[in-house]
Amino acid sequence: MESECANFEISRMARLLEVSKSGYYKWLKAQKTPSRAKVRIRKLEIKILSFHHDSHGIYGSPRILADLVENGDKVSHNTVAKYMRNLGIAGVSPRLFKVTTISNSKKSYPPDLVKRQFIQKELDALWTSDITYLKIGSGDVYLCAVRDECSSKILGWKAQDNMGTEIVTESLDLAIAKRGGHVKGTIFHTDRGSQFNDKLVKDLCKKAEITRSMGARRCCYDHATAESFWSIFKHEYFYRHALVTLTS
Repeated sequence: MESECANFEISRMARLLEVSKSGYYKWLKAQKTPSRAKVRIRKLEIKILSFHHDSHGIYGSPRILADLVENGDKVSHNTVAKYMRNLGIAGVSPRLFKVTTISNSKKSYPPDLVKRQFIQKELDALWTSDITYLKIGSGDVYLCAVRDECSSKILGWKAQDNMGTEIVTESLDLAIAKRGGHVKGTIFHTDRGSQFNDKLVKDLCKKAEITRSMGARRCCYDHATAESFWSIFKHEYFYRHALVTLTS
C-alpha cells in the first residue's frame, strides 16, 4: 500500500485488500517511529560493530561483552553472540597446538619459586620465558621470548628453524641488555624444556645473577602467563599475517 499510495487512494486499496485504513496508518507510524526495543537493539549493534572494528576484527563475543559492560551496558553473552551472528562478524578462533616442551625426568631442576603468583608490582622481579612453534611458508620455525611479568613487555626474543639452546640464550641476552645488565635477583621462570635446563642457560643466569625457577612437569598452570601470551600473539598477529621466511 505504501509503495502504491501515489497511484491509488488508501481507502480504495484498504477495501480491495480487506484491511483497515486505520491499521495501515498505525503501521506507517510505527515504521517512522521505531519502538524503544528496536532503538536499543540498533544502538547495541552499532557499539558491537565499533568494538569489533577497533580490535581489527580480533575480538569475539566474550571480549566485546567485557567492553560493553565496561561501557555501562547491561547485556548477556548470548545476546552479544546472537547479534554478532546477525551482523555477520566473528572473532579470531584458536588454532591447533604443537608440543615444544621436551623434558628429561632423570635430570634435576630448580624449584618453583613462583607458585603461580605471576602478578608483580616491580619491574624485573619476575621474567617468564617459553618456546612456541610457528609454521610459515619456508617451513617450521620456533620462537622464544622473555617477558617481564610486571610490565607484560617482551624484553628479548629469537626465532630460528630449530630448537637449539641458543634460541634461549640469545633471547635472554637481549633481555639482560635491555635492562643494562642490572638484573641481579630477577627470577627467570620457565617450564622444564631441555633448552631451559641446558648448561649454557645455567651459566648465563649465574653470570647475570639471575635466579632460575621451573614449574612442575606437564603442568601448564605453573606456566600460565607464558601460554596466555602465545595465544594472544598467535591469534591477534601471527594468524593474521602471511609470513614466508624468518625475515619477512
